[in-house]
Amino acid sequence: SSGINAEWPLRPGIKKIEEIYLFSLPIKEAEIIDFFLGSKLKDEVLKIMPVQKQTRAGQRTRFKAFVAIGDYDGHIGLGVKCSKEVATAIRGAIILAKLSVIPVRRGYWGNKIGMPHTVPCKVTGKCGSVLVRLVPAPRGTGLVSAPVPKKLLNMAGFEDCYTCATGQTATLGNFAKATFAAIAATYAYLTPDMWSPTVFTNSPYQEYTDYLAKPFVKQPKKEVKY
Repeated sequence: SSGINAEWPLRPGIKKIEEIYLFSLPIKEAEIIDFFLGSKLKDEVLKIMPVQKQTRAGQRTRFKAFVAIGDYDGHIGLGVKCSKEVATAIRGAIILAKLSVIPVRRGYWGNKIGMPHTVPCKVTGKCGSVLVRLVPAPRGTGLVSAPVPKKLLNMAGFEDCYTCATGQTATLGNFAKATFAAIAATYAYLTPDMWSPTVFTNSPYQEYTDYLAKPFVKQPKKEVKY
């Protein structure tokens, strides 16, 4: 629907979404996320709340939608959108959730047996007065959590995790944002197993500069005959 070419990531060579994260490239179109994770992504509306603005004629009511999106395997996004109509707010929140998709680092509680299943270390996220702390848990524990963080942790691909929350957790928006911030912090924490020297390579902008310098030709739309 937007100006993005469906074949775009195939031509230069960005094969995985991790390459985008590696070079901290901004993702500005939701269709890019659809291309890499499309079929695996599931979204869930966490809450729809009416918000009001006082005007001379009375109140103006709009609807605020909170949407979480994830592939249950290491990627999670959270979107918030306010609009006059519920459907428009949800649609906008889904797009914003896709644009905010982040990678999730998982680790072990004890011995490194099998696939990573919990948070790699204790991490904290904060929004407003709400503080959420994620603590590694042994295999088989499950997600020991309130319903809101449980949805987000499950979507991110965590199997076991202890949580601790303080503050006004009834404010669902801040509770969800704090949990999202804590999940995002898993890759922000430099653990000793990541101390090996980093071998830098050219960023995709540099590597495919010849391709990017070419003028973009919009493909003509195929006529659909009914």
